[in-house]
Amino acid sequence: MKKVFEPQIIHSLKNYNKEKFYADLMAGIIVGIVALPLAIAFGITSGVTPEKGIYTAIIAGFIISFLGGSKVQIGGPTGAFIIIVYGVVQQYGITGLAIATIIAGVMLLAMGLLKLGAVIKFIPYPVVVGFTSGIAMTIFATQIKDLFGLEIAKVPADFLHKWVAYAQNIGSINWWATLIGVASIVVIAITPKFSKKIPGSLIAIIVMTVVVYIMKNNFGIQGIETIGDRFTINAALPEMTTYNIDFEAVRTLLPVAFSIAMLGAIESLLSATVADGVIGSKHNSNTELIAQGVANIVTPLFGGIPATGAIARTMTNINNGGRTPIAGIIHAVVLLLILLFLGDLTKHIPMACLAGVLVIVAYNMSEWRTFRSLLKNNRSDAAVLVTTFLLTVIFDLTIAIQIGLLLAVVLFIRRVSAVSTVSVFKSELETSIDGDFVSDTETIQIPKGVSVYEIEGPFFFGVANKFEETIKQVGGSPKVRIIRMRKVPFMDTTGANNLRNLIVMSHKDGTKIILSGVNDSVRAVLDKTSIPDLIGRENICSNIHEALKKSEELIAEIE
Repeated sequence: MKKVFEPQIIHSLKNYNKEKFYADLMAGIIVGIVALPLAIAFGITSGVTPEKGIYTAIIAGFIISFLGGSKVQIGGPTGAFIIIVYGVVQQYGITGLAIATIIAGVMLLAMGLLKLGAVIKFIPYPVVVGFTSGIAMTIFATQIKDLFGLEIAKVPADFLHKWVAYAQNIGSINWWATLIGVASIVVIAITPKFSKKIPGSLIAIIVMTVVVYIMKNNFGIQGIETIGDRFTINAALPEMTTYNIDFEAVRTLLPVAFSIAMLGAIESLLSATVADGVIGSKHNSNTELIAQGVANIVTPLFGGIPATGAIARTMTNINNGGRTPIAGIIHAVVLLLILLFLGDLTKHIPMACLAGVLVIVAYNMSEWRTFRSLLKNNRSDAAVLVTTFLLTVIFDLTIAIQIGLLLAVVLFIRRVSAVSTVSVFKSELETSIDGDFVSDTETIQIPKGVSVYEIEGPFFFGVANKFEETIKQVGGSPKVRIIRMRKVPFMDTTGANNLRNLIVMSHKDGTKIILSGVNDSVRAVLDKTSIPDLIGRENICSNIHEALKKSEELIAEIE
């Protein structure tokens, strides 16, 4: 049995050697270099300064690798957080974002300690695809201004209003910026054809930065905005900041923090699961959540933003030979060294190039093929998918996650209720030759004055009303009513309460109740209620033969 907290680095260091270190070193260096432009892009697009994205990649990346439950997971800022972080910054400022991230970290920590890692994996797939595709669409919409160099003083936060603003300012396109942005997309798209290890985003940023630098300084071509034109990058270690987290702040930011925590948990565990399939390993989901929680508690104290497992960087780590958490730690150290000694060079990166990088990120996140195939599934899944997608795009991720999960739960209950049935038998029924749990069947006669009600499926609050309605439709008051429960895998408190009410009403009508085929799980629920005493413990029978025999005895007593 896995421990709740068992960092993979402990096991990885037991048989560590020079060969493994060299492989991790190479992978860590490459991932660190690859992570730099992504961290900057995610930081800028999230509405904060570029170095905050780098701080997040360094601090969270180190903690997630050092404490995490995956051998190869690389943590840091990701595209999934862009929209929610931007919204929080606009509404509550940097301080509000920091507090929300810390609260989310506490939630993630609690999820791990409460062993909820496995539960997170059961979030309906249409919900995950819906808000992931919605995030991708929103990220794409945020990049249009920089991709085409549009002259818009302030881009509206609302998705629909963004496109109105773009349409109104279409005449201000900067064709040089457009050329750089489109060229960046092309470079990223064709890179996999000749390089499997070095990602196209890194090549595009290096090439386009050099090209723009030459264009500006040798040919006098101006108007192509760079990071340095918009931001002043602080290439130094951040100072620690403390925050006053009171009840009012928690109450206000709790919904946002919940969305950050859920998104972080889902993305990190999905990334770790994909990585497991590639390297043939098995991560500890609870340990991973604890590591994510600690990372999101600590990172905001040093100016960082929300972090989670990054699947693109994790796969880059794997593809370059990383097989232990040491690679992730090296990646964080490499980023730190780049920040301290080369951070000033990042000011020359064109904004149009970063926009091109994020357009590709959005495309890869969109999962449009999966989206299209899910639309062809049953109507319930399609409804959840489209609703979550539209809520993410038109409103925000917090509402989308909450309503998407709620809708998925409601539709699941409806689906389970639909397959649960209640059958009524008055003259004869089929049963197992040796009781309720053997496949061979026989037809037996039901004594006069006895009705058998067979429930098939879970007896929970979604089915309890159906049982009551069936009894009302059948009508009449038999002398004995046998409730056959051999195919009831579990019962909740609502089902037990409805059963108790039925017993009370039946007794008033002079009808005796016998339960048949009650399994151990259902019996445990019944024993916590007054039902056994109401009907008599001797009237809870192990199989239908025993129940029918008991019914004959009760009829004889009545007559």
